[in-house]
Amino acid sequence: MKPSLTWLDDPQTFRINELPAHSDHCCYANIQEANESRSSLVRVLDGQWRFSYVDNPALIPDGFYLPDASSEGFGLIEVPGHIELSGYAQVEYTNTAYPWEGSVFRRPAYTTPPEDPQAGSFSQAKDNPVGLYRNTFILDGSWAERPLHIRFEGVERAFYLWCNGEFVGYAEDSFTPSTFDLSPYVHPGKNLIAVAVFRHCTASWIEDQDFFRFFGIFRSVSLLSLPETHIEDLDVKPTLQGDDHTGVLNVSARLSPVQAGSKATMELADRDGNVLVQNTVEARQQTAWPAYTLKEPHLWSHTDPYLYALTITVTSEKGEVLEVVPQAVGFRRIEIGADKVVRLNGERLRVLGVNRHEWSATRGRAITQADMDADMASIKANHINAVRTCHYPDRLEWYRMCDEAGIYVMAETNMESHGTWQKLGGDDGSYNVPGSFPQWHEMVVDRAKTQYETLKNHPSILFWSIGNESYAGENIVAMNEYYKKADPTRPVHYEGVVHNRDYEDRVSDFESRMYAPPADIAKYLENNPKKPFVLCEYMHSMGNSVGGLVDYMDLFDRYPQYVGGFIWDFKDQALQATDTVTGSKVMRYGGDFDDRPTERQFSGDGLLFADGTEKPAMQEVNEEYGRYER
Repeated sequence: MKPSLTWLDDPQTFRINELPAHSDHCCYANIQEANESRSSLVRVLDGQWRFSYVDNPALIPDGFYLPDASSEGFGLIEVPGHIELSGYAQVEYTNTAYPWEGSVFRRPAYTTPPEDPQAGSFSQAKDNPVGLYRNTFILDGSWAERPLHIRFEGVERAFYLWCNGEFVGYAEDSFTPSTFDLSPYVHPGKNLIAVAVFRHCTASWIEDQDFFRFFGIFRSVSLLSLPETHIEDLDVKPTLQGDDHTGVLNVSARLSPVQAGSKATMELADRDGNVLVQNTVEARQQTAWPAYTLKEPHLWSHTDPYLYALTITVTSEKGEVLEVVPQAVGFRRIEIGADKVVRLNGERLRVLGVNRHEWSATRGRAITQADMDADMASIKANHINAVRTCHYPDRLEWYRMCDEAGIYVMAETNMESHGTWQKLGGDDGSYNVPGSFPQWHEMVVDRAKTQYETLKNHPSILFWSIGNESYAGENIVAMNEYYKKADPTRPVHYEGVVHNRDYEDRVSDFESRMYAPPADIAKYLENNPKKPFVLCEYMHSMGNSVGGLVDYMDLFDRYPQYVGGFIWDFKDQALQATDTVTGSKVMRYGGDFDDRPTERQFSGDGLLFADGTEKPAMQEVNEEYGRYER
């Protein structure tokens, strides 16, 4: 297949040759590797890559992806990382407004009259810079004999991939993994991969989050060498029955490739290592193990995040271990009763949450494990029991950390189109996307599906969230329907239908609002509420704020249908820089980079400063959340 730049202009083209989304499990060659969390089946490609920056698509050098292409104009860039923070492009922060507003007129594809189809909107744009990446790797030994996949865990915003000069595939959706099969393109010895990353494409319309606008390969890249029989997808369903005393575990998997005569053994152990069940079946493309019933399972919750250890071991016909997959398992039940009360394991749930952007003052969204460790330590120290992943899926490691720490997660789909409908404080859905435009349907349902398939096995995820501030329409209804069909065990959240009540009975299991005063919440809950009430954003922690938190906490004592909420937000988005006059380290916000349009310091609304230092507002959170944490 020959790649086309016109894919950037069409929301109906968002994945080419990408492998189906699958669970985020880790795979190892043997049990020792699994115990040590190091895998000889995975090779990380992070580090220095060759890199060239061009101002727009028309300036991409012909054949830059070919093995014999000239290296002239190519320097070095760190992967993962942002192109802007590597000195190649303008740093820019904006909230609702799109970066091109005020300089380029654009409208989303298929929302305009036929005589104005917005052809070439991004593919021929002068304001669409491109990052060109090149890297090599060596295939030898068993790696040269086995199938090979490559996984990009996060690339903003659209990218094309080549291997040894041949086109491999294309992907959008910046915050979920994209995996491709490199097997037809590689050979023993040195191999070249090349990537072209575009700052803008049709996905830009629905990735209008309130954050710094970066692009590039900002999460890890790795190669996966597939064993003779490989667990491609793992589906673990631990359910707690209505009696609260019986757990049922269903485990199934999709395997590819499958070696004849291979077996797959499922083993479940408790926290102390006691094996509760072990069952071996023939390995098939679709493999399932008999359901296991566990009496009096130890339940998972914030105060007691108990995890069982599931291990799948694949062996050859001769009994040789081919692959080992460990998976943490938590038994818990989240439900909304007929009385509109949300309960976890039969007890009323109180959400003491924060909205958390991924952020580092020095690396932006290209965060490290140390950044996540520091965030989790602050969350645990201040009685915060829940996180909304505003407004995109996080690094995969974060969900595992939440499983272990007992942090409740509202997992949000990568979608926000704020700038297409809310203008100057008023609502105008005339060209809102995804809306009800049929050409945008598959793109956004695919984002819901990708998030679900990737993260489905995490007990910490209590709620799926369709996205943020994208108004309403039939496509959002379709996303809601997908989540309800794929996973009836978790409630679904979406706030945007409060702007169009025609959809409130078809989208969201919650009455969700932003920044509603306590009196308005009380009014809703005192008048035969249709749904439980959650504040997906509240308290807006900018400046001298959070002083009225007690009024929201008092609602817990008056209204069982009040779920609580997520403070906006956890940490300032600001970038550390050196002051040219004093030489001291300072924090810079929007507008400090000569960026226009910009929302200036509006990203400085965290409970923490961007370097992780707690603001005085956190004292109030610690006190008030501490009264209800349980």
